[in-house]
Amino acid sequence: MPQRRTVTSRSHEPRWRYAEEVRRLREQSGLTLRQLAERLGWDWSTLGKLERGQSLGSPEVAQALDEHYGTPGLLLALWELAIADPVQFKEQYRRYMLLEAGAVSLWHFAVSILPGLLQSDGYAREVLATGGIKGEELAQQVEARVGRRALLLGEDAPTFRTILSEAVLRTPLRDAGAWREQLEHLAEVAERPHVTLQVLPLSAGLHGLVGTAVMFLRLPDGRTVAYTETAYKGELIEGNGEVERLQRAYDSMRDLALSPAESLKFIGQRLEEAPCDPST
Repeated sequence: MPQRRTVTSRSHEPRWRYAEEVRRLREQSGLTLRQLAERLGWDWSTLGKLERGQSLGSPEVAQALDEHYGTPGLLLALWELAIADPVQFKEQYRRYMLLEAGAVSLWHFAVSILPGLLQSDGYAREVLATGGIKGEELAQQVEARVGRRALLLGEDAPTFRTILSEAVLRTPLRDAGAWREQLEHLAEVAERPHVTLQVLPLSAGLHGLVGTAVMFLRLPDGRTVAYTETAYKGELIEGNGEVERLQRAYDSMRDLALSPAESLKFIGQRLEEAPCDPST
């Protein structure tokens, strides 16, 4: 029988377990990081960050490594465990928030929910409450989320582009008054000179970001990073190759979106269709 490999104490953490296995397989193969990168067609610095536990990369990287090493599904399963780890998610999100605060430009795609930067108080409250947050914690999180809107205010505000799937604007809140308030807020924000808002109609069909919301940040040093979100997890992506692939998908999708003027008209139509608040 093959000798059982010793599991180190840090291997109990999903992030480090993944990093340890990625590094072990490469060292066992006798390849350097650059040699492995050349064979896979990935940036060597991205692979280095995986081995050091600085990044989890994308599922595509895990799959490519599985195919290369002949370990079908092993690394992808470890990646899924690591990305779902609550500690990992919180660390990445904190880092993302710091980067967002210093970004010189942002561009975004929403699949089903408006980004925090565009949420009204009522919208933020209902979204967070739907996620099971209650009481004092709910009030605190609503305050924190709507406070992010300040990023788009002032003369030094970063340029911001958002593409909203039509589904976002066809999913109203339970509170009719809060929904109208949200639509009015969107129309007001769309008129700001540094903001570009577009709507991606459902008729555009399938595209490269189906099911994935993404925010790109252009940083003061010229780098671009991305933060992707699905219904259950988020991932901060900093590898140049991975960010570039997401950008290509975003650019292709943007070509299918309505123009800013058509998009503002679309929001106006949703406002006309929105039920009036019975309390007014």
